Order: sequence, then structure tokens, then C-alpha cells
Amino acid sequence: MKHGQISSKELSDFIRERATIEEVYSRSMTKLAKTASNCSQLGTFAPVWDVFKQSTEKLAACHMELVRKLQELIKEVQKYVEEQAKNHKKTKEEVASTLEAVQNIQSVSQALQKSKENYINKTLEQERMRKEGATQRDLDKAGLKVKKATETYKSYVEKYANAKTEFEQRMTETAQKFQGIEEEHVLRMQEIIHSYCQSVEETHIQIGEVQEEFVKNMENTSVESLIQKLAESKGTGKERPGNTAKSLTHGAKPRKRKTFAIPENSFYSSSDSEDEDEPRKFHVQIKPVQTNNGTHQHKATIDELKASIGNITLSPTPAVRDASHSIHSFMHRIIHVSASHTSSLPPKISVVPPPNRPTTPLGTATIVPPPRPLSRPKLPAGKLTGISEVRPFSPPKMSNSSPPPAAPLARAESSSSLSSNTSLSASNTPTVGTSRGPSPVTLASQDALPIAVAFTESVNAYFKGADPSKCIVKITGDMTLSFPSGIIKIFTSTPSPAVLSFKLSNTSRLEQIMPNQQLLHSDSSQSDTNTKDFWLNMPALTAYLRKSSEQNPAASYYNVDILKYQVCSNGIQSSPLNLVVYWKCTSSTTDLRVDYRYNPESMQSPAALTNVQVLVPVSGGVTNMQSLPNAIWNAEQSKSLWKLSDISDKSENEGSGSLRAKFELSDGPSVPATLAVQFFSEGSTLSGVDMELVGSGYRLSLNKKRFATGRYMADC
Repeated sequence: MKHGQISSKELSDFIRERATIEEVYSRSMTKLAKTASNCSQLGTFAPVWDVFKQSTEKLAACHMELVRKLQELIKEVQKYVEEQAKNHKKTKEEVASTLEAVQNIQSVSQALQKSKENYINKTLEQERMRKEGATQRDLDKAGLKVKKATETYKSYVEKYANAKTEFEQRMTETAQKFQGIEEEHVLRMQEIIHSYCQSVEETHIQIGEVQEEFVKNMENTSVESLIQKLAESKGTGKERPGNTAKSLTHGAKPRKRKTFAIPENSFYSSSDSEDEDEPRKFHVQIKPVQTNNGTHQHKATIDELKASIGNITLSPTPAVRDASHSIHSFMHRIIHVSASHTSSLPPKISVVPPPNRPTTPLGTATIVPPPRPLSRPKLPAGKLTGISEVRPFSPPKMSNSSPPPAAPLARAESSSSLSSNTSLSASNTPTVGTSRGPSPVTLASQDALPIAVAFTESVNAYFKGADPSKCIVKITGDMTLSFPSGIIKIFTSTPSPAVLSFKLSNTSRLEQIMPNQQLLHSDSSQSDTNTKDFWLNMPALTAYLRKSSEQNPAASYYNVDILKYQVCSNGIQSSPLNLVVYWKCTSSTTDLRVDYRYNPESMQSPAALTNVQVLVPVSGGVTNMQSLPNAIWNAEQSKSLWKLSDISDKSENEGSGSLRAKFELSDGPSVPATLAVQFFSEGSTLSGVDMELVGSGYRLSLNKKRFATGRYMADC
């Protein structure tokens, strides 16, 4: 058992020495990468140094990741050594009775041996006296001594038998316990060695991948491509300059300028007498847009909308981009296009569909349309008091000029906070805010460094009638890390800062993950489909943060886009707010009803939908509107707007309800149009994706989650 403790400590020392060697090697590789970056950037060979630099940095990161894993393994060995010492102490107390049995049999054996010798001596003395003819009295005395020696010897024989039995029983139990401890010790040592081998093997696999990537990059770096890159970087253009000598000798040719109008019946016609060298001035006339007969163009626009929802994919760029246009500006564009007629435009407009991209299969499960409220008020035939007023449209005051107050961090960790900017004027996806001023936090290199994370998701949906199988849903998300400004000084002053590693959970719900390849590495050999391990390229992260601080030195924290992802969608089951719209159009009136139902099953943790707005364009010359609940009518844009309170499962009818309106027309009938909805939610995501830090050196001070609408539309 004592040798077991010694071997455990020696194994810990061995792994620690290996980690030190790997760390020294990683630092050397990092210095080598810097050497490659300092090489000449002139000439045709310059791009090759970038390949060397990136490959060397990746190799350094691989070895540094092995250092991190070995350090974690050393902690496990140290923990086992402590447990081993406690178990040995406990075992020593448990086998105390065995020690007593050993001591007892030793003392009984000695006493038995003495009594045996005494019995033999007394017997031999009695025989000698009998042969020598001793008196009867002396013989009787000798006989008593023999009898007493016999009884003593007999008693010690019995004691020895009992002591032997107890000794064998105790020793058997103790030996089995010792063997069990040793077997467990060997198994634990084998587990530690297996973890050690696995860490080294994973590193070798990663190094092999880096080497394979390096070889491919070198194979793709041909002589022609290097020459081409040099030509593109140093060239002044692709067109050969004209004959300047001729123009200087003969002078500029006089030109006549004349207006060229395009007849409506001959788009490609031109004047035969026009000089080819003269610049052409085009005058295009377009007839005014007609207001009627827009059904064909409306259908084409709706098909375009459906295609746009189905073809939303992740952008490969690492920077955070807007998930969609503003609902108001987007619908304004749609409505104006849908009201126009291609037949009335002399230069013909063609709709170019988006490129084919992989889409999510529609779910086969059936969900009934939203239920009608139990106590839905009916619209009377006449005007409703207080809701027939035609008021100008005023969009919600959600602009970048007055964002809501930023969400502070707990305690004094405001340096790494992510502000809560929920503006939807430029994008329907809330963006990570900017700095909130100097931070009182002073970071020390020995402290766990605080970082913050934000998950922002955008849900895009298209509903067609009451058929759930026609619902298209696409959900995308972004993950952003925020670092306090004080961390840059620690990164730059530390030769090898601790590698920031994290685990992404619930990844089985994601259809695609697109990490920032410049900053993030992942373990491709991981077998668990519900989690995925990542670690950052610390030299690249340090360089990025240093550059950000140079561009904005007054900021108290800096945000870094880590990865994008697309969530697996199951049709209408994945939409947080289900919609069904009904139109009844006559020449004089239009009746509209929008049923909605809150769907908590679409969220990992059900959260309220806030700032819910429904925008519906109505054509046909609306002269009066009656609505329940009260809506706002914009006569200039011919749109009605509902602003609703928060919707959740705690709302009336568990988040189900209806919007109803009756429109009186002067130039009917109306053409059913596409309605748009916007909302957002704080504190939850639709995917349930989460992050936890792995290893030491960092702590998570804030985990912010939110989602908002992208293109969220419904048709009858």
C-alpha cells in the first residue's frame, strides 16, 4: 500500500514534466509563427509565409491544448493521491483487530513452546527418579509436577488452537481487503494512463489535420497563383492604356451631344446617323403605376417571399450581420411592389429567385389552428364607438437613439456586460450594444478572468392559411463573447495565457454550426452529439482584442463574434406564435380576422413575447376602419397596425386570441395581402443551446439569451 502511494506521486510528477515540455514547445512554436509574420512581405513568395504562420499557430494551439488537458489530468491524480491516503488511514483503523490477533498468536506460540519444554523436562525427571529407586514420597512429588505441567501444556494447546483460528480468519479478511485496495489502485492508475494516452492521441490527430491542411494549402499554392497574386497587388489595371501619342498629335475629336429618347415600342432602336464615338444620353419614360388588377403581381411577390423564407442560410463571415430587414421597411417594399403591375411598365421587371440552398424538411405533425377565444366580441353592423377614427401611422419608438438601459452585471463585473439593445429599426435581431464607460474593476493575472456570453436568435416564419403543413420556419442564431478591456493587458503581458475553452450543450438541436475559423478550434473526433467542445486560438484572440482596443481605446469591453448556427426546425411546432389569417372581400367592405396562439413548446424555457406588433396592408381605398382590439390606421400607406401587450401562457386564454377589423371601401374589392408580425423575447432562446466554461482561469459573469422575429409573415 505504501508503494502504491509512491507510484501515484511519481506518475503525477511524470505527467507534470510532460506538460512542461509541451508548454515550452508551444511557446517556441508561437515565437516561430511570429518569425514567419516578420518575414518579407514583398515578392511572389510573400503569401507562402501566411500559410506557414497560420499552420504554426495552429500547431502551437494544439500543443497548448494538450497542456491544458494534462493539467486537468494532474489535478485528477492529485485528488486520487489524497483519496488514497484517506483510504489507507481508514483501512489501518479497520485492520487493528488483525494486528491484535497477530500479536496474540505470537505470544501464545511462545507460551506453548515453553509449556511443552517444561512438560518434557518434568516427565523425563520422573522417569529418572523411578529408575534410580527414589522414595515413594519423592516419586509422588515428581508425579504432581508432571501432572501440573501436563495441564499447563494442554491449556496452551487449546489457546493456540483458538488463537490460530482467529488469526487465520482475521488475516484472510485483511488480505482480501488489501488485495481489493491494490486492485482498485491499479485500475485507477490504468484509467489515468488511458486518459493520458487519449489526450496525446487527440493532439496527434489534430496535429495530423493541421499538417494535412498545410500540405493541401501548399499544393494549391501554384506558381501561377503566386504570380497572379503579385500582379493583382502591384498592377494598375486590367485594360491596356490607349495611344496617348496619337491623341496628343491630332488633338481631341470634336463631339456633338444630342438627346436620345427610347421609344416605348422599340427598346433597342438607335439613330443610324449617330456618331459611334459620341456618348449616349438615355431618357427613360415609365408610365404611372395603375391601382387595379394586381392579382398576378401579388402572387409572384408571395412566391418570392416563400422562397426567401425557405432559403435563409448562415453567412460564412465571422462578423455579426443583421438577420433581416426591418419589418416596416420590408413590408413597405413588399406592399408597393405587390400593388404595382408589371404589364404597365414598358421596360419589363423580372423577379430573380434566390439561389437554391439546403432547406429544412417540413414536419409531418399536425397542429390545429389557433382556437377561437371563448368570449370573442362581435363587430356590430354600424360603427364602433371610439375606434372609427382615422389616425396617422406612427411606428414604435424603438430606435438606436434611445435604447433601453443596459442590463448590469451582478456585483462589480460591469466591465464585461452586454448591453440590451432591442432596436428593431435596422434589424429584427437585437444586437450586442456598445461600451457603457470606464469600469471600476481591476483585473489581476492570478484571478479568474470574467467574460460574458450572449445568444441571439432570429426566427423567420411563413404561414399559409390554416394548413400547418404549409408553414415554413427557419431559425438562426449567433454566439458572442464579451471581454473586459483590462484582460488585454493580462493577455499581452503573459507569455502563454490560459486557453479559453468551453462546451456547447444541446447541439443535437442544431442543424449547422459555423464557427469563426480565425479564432475558434473544435474537436472533430468528439462522439457526443449533444455537446461540442471548443477552444480559442489565444494568439489570434489577443491580436484581435489589441486591434479593437487601438480602434476604440475608451471602450470598457469588447465583443467578439464566436460562431453562428442554424436550429433544426419542425415546421409550425418550432414557431413561438402561430398565425391564421382570414379575408372576406366585397366591392364595398373587407372583413379581416387574424387568429394567433402562443406556442410554449417551441422554446426550451417558455418566455413572454414582448412588443408584439401586427402590420396589415389593405387596398381598395379604405374610408373607415372598425377594429377590435383598437388598431391604428395609416391612410397614406394604407396599413393598419395592432400593438399588443406581452403574450405568454399566463395571458388570457393561455396566449390565444384574435384581431378583427372591418374596412369600408371606396374602390373595392381589396386584394388579400401578406401581413407581417414582429416581437422579441428576453431571457430564453428557441434552441436551448447553452455554454459552460471548461478548465480554470476564467469565469462566466453573464449569460444573456434572447430571440426576435426576422421575416414573420402570414397569408390567407
